[in-house]
Amino acid sequence: MKLELSEKYRAFLRSEAAVEFLEGTTAAGKTTVGLFKFMLRVAQSDKVAHILSGLDLGTIEKNMIGKELGILDMFGGLVQYYPRKHGQVGLPHLEFTTRRGQKIVYVLGYDNRARWKKALGGQYGCLYIDEINIADMDYVREAAIRCDYLLATLNPDDPGLPVYREYINHARPLPGWEADTPAPIRAELAGCEAKPGWVHWFFTFADNAGLDAEKAAQIAANVPPGTKVYSNKILGLRCRATGLVFDCQAKNLLTQAEAKARRYLQFSCGVDTAYSRRSEDAVAFVFVGITEGHELVILEEFVQNNRDLAQSITPSDIPVLLVEFLTHCREKWGYARDVFIDCADAGTLAECEKYRRREGGLYSFVPSWKKTPILTRIELQQGWMAHGLYRVCETCTEHRRELNSYSWQEGRYRPEDGHDHTINAAQYAWLPFMREIGASGCGQREEKPCR
Repeated sequence: MKLELSEKYRAFLRSEAAVEFLEGTTAAGKTTVGLFKFMLRVAQSDKVAHILSGLDLGTIEKNMIGKELGILDMFGGLVQYYPRKHGQVGLPHLEFTTRRGQKIVYVLGYDNRARWKKALGGQYGCLYIDEINIADMDYVREAAIRCDYLLATLNPDDPGLPVYREYINHARPLPGWEADTPAPIRAELAGCEAKPGWVHWFFTFADNAGLDAEKAAQIAANVPPGTKVYSNKILGLRCRATGLVFDCQAKNLLTQAEAKARRYLQFSCGVDTAYSRRSEDAVAFVFVGITEGHELVILEEFVQNNRDLAQSITPSDIPVLLVEFLTHCREKWGYARDVFIDCADAGTLAECEKYRRREGGLYSFVPSWKKTPILTRIELQQGWMAHGLYRVCETCTEHRRELNSYSWQEGRYRPEDGHDHTINAAQYAWLPFMREIGASGCGQREEKPCR
């Protein structure tokens, strides 16, 4: 069978980027053409060892190596596949005969942590990651730093996945093809710093020269409209499995100048803590202001995940970091006396109290007030956002990201436990003053501190 190429795929094959992400609809030809280019780059590489990776060994064999227009079909006798140890190579691999000599392409499933950890002991020329959106993130991080060239494919998925923030959104479309990328995805790409030599490609049914219109229509008809699968694989849009909790619109955003121009009646700060190095949990500080017009404004944020640090943050580090954050906010915005810390974190509260007894200071560290149920908090915040009374300063990028990611659990009447660290911190900050937001009120606290 002949490999048919559209003009965009021809441009892709000519591209000499260091990192390339192929995102788009199902049946767009991403895997087929991506594998062809990957093997060409392997042949051009000065290195002998390379990596082809996917969900598991069976999936790779079926969808990439042995299928029609797979590696064996396209490269014929130049490639031999060994699913077990062969010669001096103890892992599944491909042997590829090229003008630059024999190349070894290790075949790794990122589901098998023990195997890929054993394999990732050296440096490699080319790395292919199939469906990087579902890959083990530890594998992605470990493998990506060991290659000269990275090629990864994916269907659009949950925009809150760490692979977007850490990798994909740092790539950019080439100028001639930027308009083909959906506007929401272009906006998400623009939200991360561009990295030189990182290219983002977006492919659809229309780019697959080997797919006729009748077959494309049949594929689309087999997927129920309105589902996540339809949005991701047919429309080519990034979306979550369930509905977003909040609807953050332009009316909810403020520039620094607009935030500075407001007059504030009250400032407050909330703290949410999590110290894991193996999750997306993070330490989050959020500084808020309540204006004389009864708006709640998210003014400043500090977010840090221990996974990103050489030396982990511990509860004993929080008081110093928090005082530095509060001092910065006081000088820039105004004074918040009370700081509301997650009442479930007794360790951090104890460290803050020890710090205050030892050092004194302007701030009181108070357990968060959680009497108001989560659904009631969400209802209040949704109402304020709908009326433009919940505002987010442009510099609070993590809070904006969470508002655009925080979702309801699949099939359950409660929000997810994730994408909510700055959301929780902000709630701890405004809960004691909620009667001052949205309408005039006495500002009395209706709750008791959580003990």
